[in-house]
Amino acid sequence: MYGKSEHRDDYQHVPRPLAAMARDLPDGHHIPAHHHRRAQLIYGTTGAITVATGHGVWVVPATRGVWVPAGLTHAMTCAGQVAMRTLYIEPQSAWHLPATPTVVSVSPLLRELIDEATRLPIEYEREGRDGKVIELLLLELAPLPVPALHLPAPADAQLGELCAAIQREPGGRWTTSDAASYAHMSPRSLQRRFTAATGMSLARWVQQARLIHAVAQLARCTPVTAVATGLGYATPSAFTAMFSRTLGTTPTAYFADRLTLSRPDPDR
Repeated sequence: MYGKSEHRDDYQHVPRPLAAMARDLPDGHHIPAHHHRRAQLIYGTTGAITVATGHGVWVVPATRGVWVPAGLTHAMTCAGQVAMRTLYIEPQSAWHLPATPTVVSVSPLLRELIDEATRLPIEYEREGRDGKVIELLLLELAPLPVPALHLPAPADAQLGELCAAIQREPGGRWTTSDAASYAHMSPRSLQRRFTAATGMSLARWVQQARLIHAVAQLARCTPVTAVATGLGYATPSAFTAMFSRTLGTTPTAYFADRLTLSRPDPDR
């Protein structure tokens, strides 16, 4: 796209602190686990992207991106059609960003800077306008200081199997007793080990799994009623109340806001 390579390996050794790539990816597109020498910002102006690492799982719609430190193995899956605009950054040029995966806020200004960076030649001119665009872009990158749609991954293999089962069937009945039975341990032991391994209670982890599933389904334009039913909610209003309580807005408004932000300017 924009006359540039769409292969990540072509962006790892360029003599510039930042290299930006644009790719349009279809719903369900999966990039298997891999790693590279540069750090990466994974961002899409449409749809939603699920990013999985050994630290856990994140799902991000437009206005948010996932920061992946250099060398960290990760995989990603698209929900809905994703216009991916990704950055590959030399680690020393991202000293102000954490050494662990995190969510980065993509403000309207940062969105425009990322879009412009993808249009620049890979070996852009360091001096003048192009270099200033990249300098400002790096300054605008910042961790998001609010709770993210994140599922921490337990190192405990037994709990890992339980978490994988919850992710496969987020709308299932996952009370403490049911989950303990699945994991072959007592409810008390499960609660103690689960919180120690993930930093979350089982109930909160299940709710996060349901939210992540919901955001991915909503990105595919699945009706709210169908999402609510699939997750086991008695009514759409009960699902909407949970969604609003956690993310601060309704499911419809959550994506309407992001669609407005990601809609291209017809005069450009």
